[in-house]
Amino acid sequence: MKLYVRNMACLSCKVVVKEALEELEIKPVKVELGEVEIMEELTDVEKKKLNDKIKKAGLELLENKQGAIIEKIRKVVVDYVYHTEEKLIVNFSDYLSKKLNYSYTYLANLFSEVEASTIEQYVIAMKIERIKELIMFEDVTLTEISYKLHYSSVAHLSAQFKKVTGLTPTHFKKLKNKRRIAIQNL
Repeated sequence: MKLYVRNMACLSCKVVVKEALEELEIKPVKVELGEVEIMEELTDVEKKKLNDKIKKAGLELLENKQGAIIEKIRKVVVDYVYHTEEKLIVNFSDYLSKKLNYSYTYLANLFSEVEASTIEQYVIAMKIERIKELIMFEDVTLTEISYKLHYSSVAHLSAQFKKVTGLTPTHFKKLKNKRRIAIQNL
């Protein structure tokens, strides 16, 4: 049985879900971002118990196909922003469409309807949070960050960062109280 989990976008989320499953004595076959595979079918009571446990971490079980597609979109975006080093040869919309085997129009309309935000806005928000993370925790230059996150230039990265945060990346780096948004709150 496959279960889909909303807001599951980092490794610590996987740990939370695994621990909740263990507490409920449910053995997972696989726990991936946004998706859990287990051997047995869960009763509605078991699903509710699991959902209650993971809700404490801002996660939520999804029941319908549309919710599962939204989580797959989120997973592809997270993978793209955090784990894809090489620049895409095609547009992100084509990349996403090919990855999920749906037309981009369908995916974009569904995402906007459910999330009240566009996929593009979500990608930008995810990139900005990744930039903040790299600025705060890694010893990398803005040039390296712009390359890593597929920006055309440092100027483009800086302009987008300032538009979203109101600060330049350099000013953000100097702040003592560096503000980040949890991925599940994007």
